Amino acid sequence: MSASKERIVDVDAFLVSKTDTKGRITYCNEPFLKIVGAKQNELLGKPHNIIRHPDMPRIVFKLLWEYVKSKREIFAYVKNKSFDGGYYWVFANITASLDANKNIVGYYSVRRKPNPKAIEIIEPIYKKLLELEKTGGMEASSKALFELLEQKHTTYDELVNNLQRL
Repeated sequence: MSASKERIVDVDAFLVSKTDTKGRITYCNEPFLKIVGAKQNELLGKPHNIIRHPDMPRIVFKLLWEYVKSKREIFAYVKNKSFDGGYYWVFANITASLDANKNIVGYYSVRRKPNPKAIEIIEPIYKKLLELEKTGGMEASSKALFELLEQKHTTYDELVNNLQRL
């Protein structure tokens, strides 16, 4: 399969993975393994960014980590790569896993099929953010993202959730 081959997440699928506090995969369900095209032993213990697609701007992951490390859930559109060179888009929900004393012991992610209309909107935004990161670093993409949110009179959370409802 070529890098341009998109895999489509089934409308009924929940792609689930868990990581430790360092982002190493500790659990993944069958639908997740299937879309990645991997066996469990190829993913367990590996950093979750093993499936990070190069088209993803780093600012999205910076936001993600800021949210979950402060025990806030986050929703995000994420383009991942599969082991066969293809890619797939997901609408991800990531939360911190807490112990009885409310200490973070890991992270939990459930991904669903994204609204295709949302991807049509988010993909050019990500492309612009990625270009800015290549020339001006994370600071440039962060500034552009927050300027976009300000122009739209919205927050990051409202933007991604409203896109999913289009």
